[in-house]
Amino acid sequence: MASPIHRPLQPMTDFAATKTLFHLPEGVIYLDGNSLGPLPLRTPDRVARMLKEEWGEMLIGGWNRAGWMAQPMGLGDRVGGLIGAEPGHVTLGDTLSIKVFQALAAALAKTDRKVILSDSGNFPSDLYIAEGLVGTLNQGHSLRVVDPEDVADAITGEVGVLLLTQVDYRTGRMHDMADLTAMAHAAGAICIWDLAHSAGAIPVDVAGCQADFAVGCTYKYLNGGPGAPAFIYVAPRHAPTARPALSGWLGHDAPFAFEPTYRPGEGIARMRVGTPPVLQMAALDASMDIWDTVDMEALRSASIRLTERFIEGIEASCADLTLASPREAARRGSQVSFRHPQGYAAMQACIAQGVVGDFRAPDIMRFGFTPLFIDENDVEAAIDVIARVMADRLWEDPQYQARGAVT
Repeated sequence: MASPIHRPLQPMTDFAATKTLFHLPEGVIYLDGNSLGPLPLRTPDRVARMLKEEWGEMLIGGWNRAGWMAQPMGLGDRVGGLIGAEPGHVTLGDTLSIKVFQALAAALAKTDRKVILSDSGNFPSDLYIAEGLVGTLNQGHSLRVVDPEDVADAITGEVGVLLLTQVDYRTGRMHDMADLTAMAHAAGAICIWDLAHSAGAIPVDVAGCQADFAVGCTYKYLNGGPGAPAFIYVAPRHAPTARPALSGWLGHDAPFAFEPTYRPGEGIARMRVGTPPVLQMAALDASMDIWDTVDMEALRSASIRLTERFIEGIEASCADLTLASPREAARRGSQVSFRHPQGYAAMQACIAQGVVGDFRAPDIMRFGFTPLFIDENDVEAAIDVIARVMADRLWEDPQYQARGAVT
Protein backbone atom coordinates (compact mmCIF):
# COMPACT_ATOMS: atom_id res chain seq x y z
CA MET A 1 0.00 0.00 0.00
CA ALA A 2 1.23 3.51 -0.72
CA SER A 3 3.11 5.19 2.08
CA PRO A 4 1.23 7.89 3.99
CA ILE A 5 2.52 11.44 3.99
CA HIS A 6 4.73 12.15 6.98
CA ARG A 7 5.75 15.78 6.96
CA PRO A 8 8.17 16.56 9.81
CA LEU A 9 7.67 19.55 12.07
CA GLN A 10 11.11 20.72 10.95
CA PRO A 11 11.62 19.91 7.23
CA MET A 12 15.00 18.43 6.34
CA THR A 13 17.77 20.88 5.50
CA ASP A 14 20.71 18.49 6.02
CA PHE A 15 21.56 17.57 2.46
CA ALA A 16 24.58 15.56 3.51
CA ALA A 17 22.01 13.21 5.02
CA THR A 18 19.84 13.08 1.90
CA LYS A 19 22.87 12.24 -0.26
CA THR A 20 23.16 8.92 1.59
CA LEU A 21 19.63 8.02 0.44
CA PHE A 22 20.59 7.67 -3.25
CA HIS A 23 22.55 5.13 -5.27
CA LEU A 24 25.36 7.12 -6.87
CA PRO A 25 27.80 5.05 -8.98
CA GLU A 26 31.40 5.10 -7.82
CA GLY A 27 33.55 7.66 -9.60
CA VAL A 28 30.60 9.57 -11.09
CA ILE A 29 29.58 13.16 -10.43
CA TYR A 30 25.98 13.18 -11.61
CA LEU A 31 24.94 16.59 -12.93
CA ASP A 32 22.03 15.29 -14.99
CA GLY A 33 19.28 14.93 -12.40
CA ASN A 34 17.40 17.59 -14.36
CA SER A 35 16.99 14.96 -17.10
CA LEU A 36 16.71 11.73 -15.10
CA GLY A 37 17.03 11.63 -11.34
CA PRO A 38 19.22 8.94 -9.74
CA LEU A 39 17.85 5.88 -7.98
CA PRO A 40 16.74 6.25 -4.33
CA LEU A 41 18.14 3.35 -2.33
CA ARG A 42 14.70 2.36 -1.05
CA THR A 43 13.14 2.14 -4.51
CA PRO A 44 14.20 -1.45 -5.40
CA ASP A 45 12.71 -2.83 -2.17
CA ARG A 46 9.52 -0.82 -2.62
CA VAL A 47 9.07 -2.06 -6.19
CA ALA A 48 9.98 -5.62 -5.19
CA ARG A 49 7.39 -5.48 -2.40
CA MET A 50 4.77 -4.34 -4.88
CA LEU A 51 5.72 -7.21 -7.22
CA LYS A 52 5.84 -9.95 -4.61
CA GLU A 53 3.42 -8.97 -1.86
CA GLU A 54 0.89 -7.00 -3.87
CA TRP A 55 0.79 -8.26 -7.46
CA GLY A 56 2.20 -11.68 -6.56
CA GLU A 57 -0.01 -12.49 -3.56
CA MET A 58 -3.05 -10.28 -4.05
CA LEU A 59 -3.33 -10.62 -7.83
CA ILE A 60 -6.24 -8.52 -9.06
CA GLY A 61 -7.19 -7.86 -5.44
CA GLY A 62 -4.32 -5.37 -5.30
CA TRP A 63 -6.54 -2.73 -6.88
CA ASN A 64 -8.54 -2.60 -3.66
CA ARG A 65 -6.37 -4.21 -0.99
CA ALA A 66 -3.11 -2.46 -1.92
CA GLY A 67 -4.80 0.79 -2.88
CA TRP A 68 -3.57 0.87 -6.46
CA MET A 69 -6.66 2.65 -7.72
CA ALA A 70 -6.29 5.47 -5.18
CA GLN A 71 -2.58 6.06 -5.78
CA PRO A 72 -2.90 8.66 -8.58
CA MET A 73 -4.73 10.97 -6.19
CA GLY A 74 -2.64 10.16 -3.11
CA LEU A 75 0.65 10.64 -4.91
CA GLY A 76 -0.86 13.65 -6.64
CA ASP A 77 -1.35 15.34 -3.29
CA ARG A 78 2.24 14.60 -2.33
CA VAL A 79 3.54 16.16 -5.53
CA GLY A 80 1.01 18.94 -5.01
CA GLY A 81 2.70 19.78 -1.74
CA LEU A 82 5.88 20.62 -3.66
CA ILE A 83 4.16 22.95 -6.13
CA GLY A 84 1.88 24.80 -3.72
CA ALA A 85 -1.35 23.15 -4.87
CA GLU A 86 -4.53 22.93 -2.85
CA PRO A 87 -5.21 19.38 -1.55
CA GLY A 88 -7.27 17.30 -3.94
CA HIS A 89 -6.32 19.22 -7.07
CA VAL A 90 -3.43 17.19 -8.50
CA THR A 91 -3.59 13.75 -10.03
CA LEU A 92 -1.03 11.76 -11.99
CA GLY A 93 -0.74 9.10 -14.64
CA ASP A 94 0.03 8.94 -18.36
CA THR A 95 2.83 11.01 -19.93
CA LEU A 96 3.58 14.71 -19.78
CA SER A 97 2.58 15.19 -23.42
CA ILE A 98 -0.85 13.74 -22.62
CA LYS A 99 -1.22 16.05 -19.63
CA VAL A 100 -0.26 19.06 -21.77
CA PHE A 101 -2.93 18.02 -24.28
CA GLN A 102 -5.54 17.69 -21.53
CA ALA A 103 -4.73 21.06 -19.98
CA LEU A 104 -4.61 22.89 -23.30
CA ALA A 105 -7.85 21.36 -24.60
CA ALA A 106 -9.62 22.16 -21.31
CA ALA A 107 -8.32 25.72 -21.35
CA LEU A 108 -9.37 26.34 -24.97
CA ALA A 109 -12.85 25.04 -24.15
CA LYS A 110 -13.16 27.86 -21.58
CA THR A 111 -12.52 30.73 -23.97
CA ASP A 112 -13.83 31.98 -27.29
CA ARG A 113 -10.41 33.34 -28.23
CA LYS A 114 -8.36 31.45 -30.80
CA VAL A 115 -4.73 32.35 -30.08
CA ILE A 116 -2.40 30.15 -28.01
CA LEU A 117 0.68 32.12 -26.94
CA SER A 118 3.95 30.37 -26.14
CA ASP A 119 7.67 31.04 -26.51
CA SER A 120 10.65 29.59 -28.32
CA GLY A 121 12.13 28.42 -25.01
CA ASN A 122 9.22 26.07 -24.45
CA PHE A 123 9.91 22.35 -24.67
CA PRO A 124 9.26 21.33 -28.30
CA SER A 125 6.80 18.60 -27.31
CA ASP A 126 4.51 21.25 -25.78
CA LEU A 127 4.60 23.17 -29.04
CA TYR A 128 3.99 20.00 -31.05
CA ILE A 129 0.95 19.19 -28.91
CA ALA A 130 -0.38 22.72 -29.47
CA GLU A 131 0.19 22.46 -33.23
CA GLY A 132 -1.56 19.11 -33.35
CA LEU A 133 -4.54 20.32 -31.35
CA VAL A 134 -4.89 23.44 -33.50
CA GLY A 135 -4.97 21.24 -36.60
CA THR A 136 -7.42 18.80 -35.08
CA LEU A 137 -9.86 21.48 -33.92
CA ASN A 138 -9.74 23.18 -37.34
CA GLN A 139 -11.71 26.12 -35.95
CA GLY A 140 -9.37 29.00 -36.71
CA HIS A 141 -7.07 28.53 -33.74
CA SER A 142 -3.40 29.46 -34.05
CA LEU A 143 -0.18 29.04 -32.10
CA ARG A 144 1.85 32.22 -31.68
CA VAL A 145 5.49 31.69 -30.60
CA VAL A 146 7.64 34.61 -29.46
CA ASP A 147 11.06 34.99 -27.86
CA PRO A 148 11.00 34.35 -24.10
CA GLU A 149 11.84 37.98 -23.34
CA ASP A 150 8.88 39.14 -25.43
CA VAL A 151 6.13 37.13 -23.76
CA ALA A 152 4.85 39.96 -21.57
CA ASP A 153 4.44 42.34 -24.51
CA ALA A 154 2.71 39.63 -26.56
CA ILE A 155 -0.12 39.11 -24.05
CA THR A 156 -2.85 40.95 -25.94
CA GLY A 157 -6.61 40.78 -26.07
CA GLU A 158 -6.40 38.14 -28.81
CA VAL A 159 -4.70 35.59 -26.58
CA GLY A 160 -6.94 32.91 -25.15
CA VAL A 161 -4.34 30.64 -23.54
CA LEU A 162 -0.79 31.29 -22.34
CA LEU A 163 1.21 28.05 -22.48
CA LEU A 164 4.69 28.30 -20.93
CA THR A 165 7.38 26.14 -19.39
CA GLN A 166 8.49 27.98 -16.27
CA VAL A 167 12.16 26.96 -16.55
CA ASP A 168 13.69 26.79 -20.04
CA TYR A 169 14.95 23.25 -20.62
CA ARG A 170 18.03 24.46 -22.52
CA THR A 171 19.27 27.51 -20.63
CA GLY A 172 17.51 27.33 -17.27
CA ARG A 173 16.02 30.80 -17.83
CA MET A 174 13.06 31.18 -15.49
CA HIS A 175 9.79 32.99 -16.16
CA ASP A 176 8.15 34.93 -13.34
CA MET A 177 5.03 32.81 -12.85
CA ALA A 178 3.20 35.28 -10.61
CA ASP A 179 3.75 38.31 -12.84
CA LEU A 180 2.93 36.64 -16.15
CA THR A 181 -0.13 34.89 -14.74
CA ALA A 182 -1.43 38.20 -13.39
CA MET A 183 -0.81 39.88 -16.74
CA ALA A 184 -2.56 37.08 -18.61
CA HIS A 185 -5.56 37.19 -16.32
CA ALA A 186 -5.77 40.97 -16.64
CA ALA A 187 -5.92 40.47 -20.41
CA GLY A 188 -8.60 37.78 -20.08
CA ALA A 189 -6.35 34.80 -20.89
CA ILE A 190 -5.98 31.41 -19.19
CA CYS A 191 -2.55 30.19 -18.00
CA ILE A 192 -0.99 26.74 -18.29
CA TRP A 193 2.42 26.20 -16.68
CA ASP A 194 4.71 23.29 -17.51
CA LEU A 195 6.71 22.55 -14.34
CA ALA A 196 8.94 19.80 -15.76
CA HIS A 197 12.08 21.67 -14.68
CA SER A 198 10.49 23.31 -11.63
CA ALA A 199 8.95 20.59 -9.45
CA GLY A 200 11.63 19.54 -6.99
CA ALA A 201 14.04 22.20 -8.28
CA ILE A 202 12.60 25.51 -7.06
CA PRO A 203 9.82 26.61 -4.71
CA VAL A 204 6.55 26.78 -6.68
CA ASP A 205 3.19 28.18 -5.54
CA VAL A 206 0.54 27.48 -8.17
CA ALA A 207 -2.29 28.42 -5.79
CA GLY A 208 -0.65 31.64 -4.66
CA CYS A 209 0.12 32.60 -8.26
CA GLN A 210 -3.46 31.82 -9.31
CA ALA A 211 -2.32 29.45 -12.06
CA ASP A 212 -5.23 27.92 -13.95
CA PHE A 213 -3.56 24.66 -14.97
CA ALA A 214 -0.12 23.15 -14.40
CA VAL A 215 1.56 19.98 -15.58
CA GLY A 216 4.88 18.30 -14.97
CA CYS A 217 6.85 15.08 -14.86
CA THR A 218 8.26 13.05 -11.98
CA TYR A 219 11.31 11.35 -13.51
CA LYS A 220 13.62 14.38 -13.36
CA TYR A 221 14.16 16.09 -10.00
CA LEU A 222 11.55 13.90 -8.27
CA ASN A 223 13.45 10.66 -8.97
CA GLY A 224 10.47 8.57 -10.02
CA GLY A 225 12.54 6.67 -12.61
CA PRO A 226 12.40 6.44 -16.42
CA GLY A 227 8.80 6.48 -17.57
CA ALA A 228 7.48 7.77 -14.25
CA PRO A 229 3.96 9.25 -14.51
CA ALA A 230 3.25 12.90 -15.19
CA PHE A 231 0.94 15.09 -13.11
CA ILE A 232 -1.72 17.69 -13.79
CA TYR A 233 -3.07 20.46 -11.57
CA VAL A 234 -6.44 22.13 -12.13
CA ALA A 235 -7.32 25.17 -10.01
CA PRO A 236 -10.38 24.80 -7.77
CA ARG A 237 -12.30 27.40 -9.78
CA HIS A 238 -11.94 25.28 -12.93
CA ALA A 239 -11.98 21.74 -11.58
CA PRO A 240 -15.78 21.25 -11.47
CA THR A 241 -16.25 22.31 -15.10
CA ALA A 242 -12.97 21.53 -16.89
CA ARG A 243 -13.75 19.50 -20.00
CA PRO A 244 -11.54 16.40 -20.27
CA ALA A 245 -10.89 16.06 -23.99
CA LEU A 246 -9.42 12.60 -23.34
CA SER A 247 -12.46 11.12 -21.67
CA GLY A 248 -10.87 7.90 -20.49
CA TRP A 249 -12.73 5.36 -18.41
CA LEU A 250 -10.98 6.22 -15.15
CA GLY A 251 -12.02 9.85 -15.56
CA HIS A 252 -15.64 8.67 -15.56
CA ASP A 253 -17.74 9.47 -12.50
CA ALA A 254 -18.39 5.74 -11.97
CA PRO A 255 -15.81 3.69 -13.93
CA PHE A 256 -17.08 0.34 -12.81
CA ALA A 257 -20.69 1.11 -13.67
CA PHE A 258 -19.55 0.62 -17.28
CA GLU A 259 -22.11 3.06 -18.61
CA PRO A 260 -22.27 3.41 -22.41
CA THR A 261 -21.76 7.20 -22.33
CA TYR A 262 -19.25 9.39 -20.52
CA ARG A 263 -19.99 11.33 -17.34
CA PRO A 264 -16.97 13.28 -16.06
CA GLY A 265 -15.77 12.52 -12.57
CA GLU A 266 -15.77 15.06 -9.80
CA GLY A 267 -13.04 17.71 -9.87
CA ILE A 268 -9.51 16.65 -10.70
CA ALA A 269 -10.58 13.00 -10.96
CA ARG A 270 -11.96 13.72 -14.43
CA MET A 271 -8.39 14.30 -15.61
CA ARG A 272 -7.56 10.64 -15.08
CA VAL A 273 -7.44 8.74 -18.36
CA GLY A 274 -6.32 5.13 -18.40
CA THR A 275 -5.11 2.41 -16.05
CA PRO A 276 -2.62 3.74 -13.46
CA PRO A 277 1.03 2.68 -13.98
CA VAL A 278 1.28 0.76 -10.72
CA LEU A 279 4.93 -0.31 -11.02
CA GLN A 280 6.04 3.24 -11.74
CA MET A 281 3.89 4.60 -8.91
CA ALA A 282 5.60 2.20 -6.50
CA ALA A 283 8.96 3.67 -7.52
CA LEU A 284 7.65 7.23 -7.18
CA ASP A 285 6.16 6.37 -3.79
CA ALA A 286 9.64 5.49 -2.49
CA SER A 287 11.11 8.70 -3.87
CA MET A 288 8.34 10.82 -2.36
CA ASP A 289 9.26 9.46 1.06
CA ILE A 290 12.38 11.60 0.66
CA TRP A 291 10.65 14.60 -0.90
CA ASP A 292 7.99 14.69 1.81
CA THR A 293 10.74 15.79 4.21
CA VAL A 294 12.48 18.45 2.12
CA ASP A 295 12.49 22.17 2.90
CA MET A 296 12.21 23.69 -0.58
CA GLU A 297 13.47 27.12 0.48
CA ALA A 298 16.60 25.53 1.96
CA LEU A 299 17.03 23.45 -1.19
CA ARG A 300 16.76 26.56 -3.36
CA SER A 301 19.39 28.37 -1.28
CA ALA A 302 21.74 25.40 -1.58
CA SER A 303 21.12 25.21 -5.34
CA ILE A 304 22.04 28.84 -5.80
CA ARG A 305 25.28 28.40 -3.84
CA LEU A 306 26.26 25.40 -5.96
CA THR A 307 25.38 26.96 -9.32
CA GLU A 308 27.07 30.26 -8.48
CA ARG A 309 30.30 28.46 -7.58
CA PHE A 310 30.08 26.32 -10.72
CA ILE A 311 29.68 29.35 -12.99
CA GLU A 312 32.55 31.12 -11.25
CA GLY A 313 34.84 28.11 -11.54
CA ILE A 314 34.05 27.29 -15.16
CA GLU A 315 34.42 30.87 -16.34
CA ALA A 316 37.76 31.15 -14.56
CA SER A 317 39.17 27.98 -16.13
CA CYS A 318 37.36 27.40 -19.44
CA ALA A 319 37.66 30.39 -21.75
CA ASP A 320 36.15 28.40 -24.63
CA LEU A 321 32.81 27.99 -22.85
CA THR A 322 30.19 30.76 -22.97
CA LEU A 323 27.50 31.03 -20.32
CA ALA A 324 24.05 30.40 -21.84
CA SER A 325 22.10 30.61 -18.58
CA PRO A 326 21.05 33.87 -16.95
CA ARG A 327 23.85 35.18 -14.77
CA GLU A 328 21.43 36.41 -12.10
CA ALA A 329 20.51 33.46 -9.87
CA ALA A 330 16.94 34.67 -9.38
CA ARG A 331 16.34 34.34 -13.12
CA ARG A 332 17.39 30.73 -13.56
CA GLY A 333 16.28 27.35 -12.28
CA SER A 334 18.55 24.66 -10.86
CA GLN A 335 20.70 24.14 -13.93
CA VAL A 336 23.59 25.87 -15.66
CA SER A 337 24.22 25.73 -19.40
CA PHE A 338 27.28 26.69 -21.40
CA ARG A 339 27.72 26.99 -25.16
CA HIS A 340 30.52 25.45 -27.20
CA PRO A 341 30.70 24.84 -30.97
CA GLN A 342 31.56 21.19 -30.25
CA GLY A 343 29.24 20.93 -27.28
CA TYR A 344 28.13 17.36 -27.96
CA ALA A 345 31.65 15.95 -28.22
CA ALA A 346 32.84 18.03 -25.26
CA MET A 347 30.02 16.66 -23.14
CA GLN A 348 30.83 13.09 -24.15
CA ALA A 349 34.43 13.69 -23.12
CA CYS A 350 33.26 15.01 -19.74
CA ILE A 351 31.04 11.96 -19.25
CA ALA A 352 33.96 9.67 -20.06
CA GLN A 353 35.92 11.44 -17.33
CA GLY A 354 33.13 10.90 -14.79
CA VAL A 355 31.14 14.16 -14.95
CA VAL A 356 27.69 13.40 -16.33
CA GLY A 357 25.69 16.20 -17.89
CA ASP A 358 23.93 16.28 -21.24
CA PHE A 359 23.73 18.13 -24.55
CA ARG A 360 20.92 20.06 -26.17
CA ALA A 361 21.09 21.21 -29.76
CA PRO A 362 22.57 23.19 -31.24
CA ASP A 363 25.48 23.85 -28.87
CA ILE A 364 24.33 23.60 -25.23
CA MET A 365 26.24 21.71 -22.55
CA ARG A 366 23.74 21.35 -19.73
CA PHE A 367 24.47 20.66 -16.05
CA GLY A 368 21.80 20.10 -13.39
CA PHE A 369 22.26 20.71 -9.66
CA THR A 370 20.24 18.83 -7.10
CA PRO A 371 21.41 19.54 -3.54
CA LEU A 372 19.79 16.32 -2.34
CA PHE A 373 22.82 14.49 -3.75
CA ILE A 374 25.24 17.12 -5.13
CA ASP A 375 27.51 19.02 -2.74
CA GLU A 376 30.35 21.53 -2.81
CA ASN A 377 33.01 18.84 -3.19
CA ASP A 378 31.22 17.48 -6.26
CA VAL A 379 31.13 20.95 -7.80
CA GLU A 380 34.85 21.54 -7.24
CA ALA A 381 35.72 18.14 -8.70
CA ALA A 382 33.45 18.73 -11.70
CA ILE A 383 35.08 22.09 -12.42
CA ASP A 384 38.50 20.44 -12.43
CA VAL A 385 37.40 17.67 -14.80
CA ILE A 386 35.67 20.02 -17.25
CA ALA A 387 38.66 22.37 -17.21
CA ARG A 388 40.95 19.46 -18.08
CA VAL A 389 38.67 18.28 -20.88
CA MET A 390 38.68 21.75 -22.42
CA ALA A 391 42.35 22.56 -21.87
CA ASP A 392 43.51 19.24 -23.33
CA ARG A 393 40.91 19.39 -26.09
CA LEU A 394 39.81 15.86 -25.27
CA TRP A 395 36.63 16.45 -27.22
CA GLU A 396 38.64 16.20 -30.47
CA ASP A 397 38.95 12.43 -30.01
CA PRO A 398 36.81 10.79 -32.75
CA GLN A 399 35.15 8.47 -30.24
CA TYR A 400 33.30 11.48 -28.80
CA GLN A 401 32.03 12.71 -32.18
CA ALA A 402 29.63 9.85 -32.93
CA ARG A 403 26.16 10.72 -31.70
CA GLY A 404 23.89 8.34 -29.84
CA ALA A 405 20.12 8.31 -30.16
CA VAL A 406 19.81 10.20 -26.85
CA THR A 407 22.01 13.24 -26.31
